[in-house]
Amino acid sequence: MTMEIELKFIATDEAAEKLPARLAAWPHQHTPPQKLTNIYFETAERQLRRWDMGLRIRGAGDSYEMTLKSAGQSVGGLHQRPEYNVPLEKPELALEKLPAEIWPAGTDPVALQQQLAPLFSTHFMREKWVVTYLNSEIEVALDKGEVSAGEQSEILREIELELKSGERDDLLAFAAELRTLGGLRLGSLSKAARGYVLAQGNAPRELHPLPVMKIKPKATVEEGMQAAFTLALNQWQYHEELWLRGNAQALHEIRQALETLRQAFSLFGALVPRRASSDLRQRLTELEEALLAEDLQAETICFSPLSLQTQLALTDWLAAGRWRAFIDAKTDAKLQGSYKRFCDIMLGRLSADLKETFGRVRQLNEYQDKLTRLHRQLIAAHLLAGAYEPAAVSAWFADWQQLAQAIETKQESWLDAHCRQALKHPAFWKNGSV
Repeated sequence: MTMEIELKFIATDEAAEKLPARLAAWPHQHTPPQKLTNIYFETAERQLRRWDMGLRIRGAGDSYEMTLKSAGQSVGGLHQRPEYNVPLEKPELALEKLPAEIWPAGTDPVALQQQLAPLFSTHFMREKWVVTYLNSEIEVALDKGEVSAGEQSEILREIELELKSGERDDLLAFAAELRTLGGLRLGSLSKAARGYVLAQGNAPRELHPLPVMKIKPKATVEEGMQAAFTLALNQWQYHEELWLRGNAQALHEIRQALETLRQAFSLFGALVPRRASSDLRQRLTELEEALLAEDLQAETICFSPLSLQTQLALTDWLAAGRWRAFIDAKTDAKLQGSYKRFCDIMLGRLSADLKETFGRVRQLNEYQDKLTRLHRQLIAAHLLAGAYEPAAVSAWFADWQQLAQAIETKQESWLDAHCRQALKHPAFWKNGSV
């Protein structure tokens, strides 16, 4: 077993052409393009997918290798997953060669293999460079080809950075060096994930409005903070993909995702000093301003150095825990405290702010002036409300969202009634009050 640590870019043709010259800036070993074919296997019930596993056979000339990737972590375009590689004499599955302990309890590998069949495949040319950067060896792979499932297919044009030896921080720093190429964006979806979408018919992907954030029981404040930023980044990258595929409404969700990042910084601002994230927040500001321009083109924004730099900075901030260098022992103790208790306190403050904000408004223009504040507080509540009874949470949100909609659509005759209803709604958090 090895731990694969890689960062993936989606590249334009122009960026792919510029890559060799850019890599010449560092010592490296080059491998000419080689044709690779990967066949991915799955059961009819998508059992491997449910286990968060991927199984493939890779062919390169007369050589074959079986690879199983198991559950890991993914932040932005940074993927960290255990993988098991087994050389094969012929392109046929041999699950008996994998360690027995990798399978969930009760799994019969022999029976499982009988249920597996090819689901999709990838065919591409791979050109490689092993680059020496700082204290690390980083493999840079340029893949050009396609992923296909039945009659469905999609172009592959990716640049993968894999840490062969050294430090993850060096990998992220090297990725930041490549942003000057232009024409790159972080690839949050693996080849396998894209293959599964094609195998399911490649139906248009739906918008995913910001969900109420769920988090494990007894999570710490720090774990809740990491989950909040990760949720926002996932929302951003998911809707970036939709926007590039022609869904104009996805731009609104991207803006919402950036605002969610803002609200996360605000929620945890008493624990994480502003100086710990000043550069990152400055990039967010610049990107938000760029997204206000008229006649926005998805490719121009999504493949811009500014967008890439911002996502890379956020990925690095999360993966490396950059805030920890700015906190003392007292703050660290608070970060290791109960996230549920933190949510109780912050929801109480949020509710008090909403009551103060809307307690005396009467005119449409007054409501409109406070609409942005209402939207921001509702986003913050999405990051805090996941540990409570879902029906009570939904009812609370429904009242405030009904008020927001009435303000947006200028339903003057209903504003006061909706406002009174929202203000008197019972709290769903501990020690809350009407």
